[in-house]
Amino acid sequence: MAPAFDLSGRAAFITGGGGGLGRVVALTLARAGAAVAVVARSGDRCEAVADAVRAEGGRALALTADVLDREAIRAAMDRVEAELAPLEILVNNAGVTSPKPLLDLDEAEWDRIVDVSMKGAFLCTQEAAPRMIARHRGRILNMGSILSARAVAARSAYSAAKAGLANFTRACAVELGPHGVTVNALGPTVIVTDLNRDLVRTQPELYSAIVGRTPLGRLGETDDLAGPVLFLASDASAFVTGQILFVDGGYTAT
Repeated sequence: MAPAFDLSGRAAFITGGGGGLGRVVALTLARAGAAVAVVARSGDRCEAVADAVRAEGGRALALTADVLDREAIRAAMDRVEAELAPLEILVNNAGVTSPKPLLDLDEAEWDRIVDVSMKGAFLCTQEAAPRMIARHRGRILNMGSILSARAVAARSAYSAAKAGLANFTRACAVELGPHGVTVNALGPTVIVTDLNRDLVRTQPELYSAIVGRTPLGRLGETDDLAGPVLFLASDASAFVTGQILFVDGGYTAT
């Protein structure tokens, strides 16, 4: 492991950690030496990811917390620092969506989608940033989307949430940069995981359109995120902040 990519002695706090993207983030950071906290509302799924990290010799905690519960997030971060290492990496990965047309989307669904992506990232960032500022070092990664910059049908709330998260990323980068904390976002295309495999199968017209517009000619796989995640979480990106790194096979270039 090149020194710039070595995360030994640091802890990472990964929300939405029990899903497919959370799993690849946790394994990627753990393989680089970080101790990882896998955080979500589903304890069983978090424990499965933590077990996968431990099976490779890494250190992991599975923590149950809702990103919309500030006190639960604060308690979880306190535990990470007490049991693992200084919290120097935050990955705001929690997110939900609803594949409904605008006129079929009810207010409660809109609120949930926007709150989890945006308010969840806001609360977690507010709780993590003072810990990073105190050490004058930290990496915050927000999980955006190609929909941070583009739009597709039946994803109005998700598109709005991810676009807002992109500008939240930039605003936080401006404020936290003087304290040695970088804030960036990933903008993946559709990454095929166990959570969306059925949607890919049942909505071929949507996903074939995405593939048709992608110069590399396919949807993403979880391994496609590993390199970008490690880059933005490590000292290799020490002079990179306020950026949206699209991992999309060229989709947003078309």
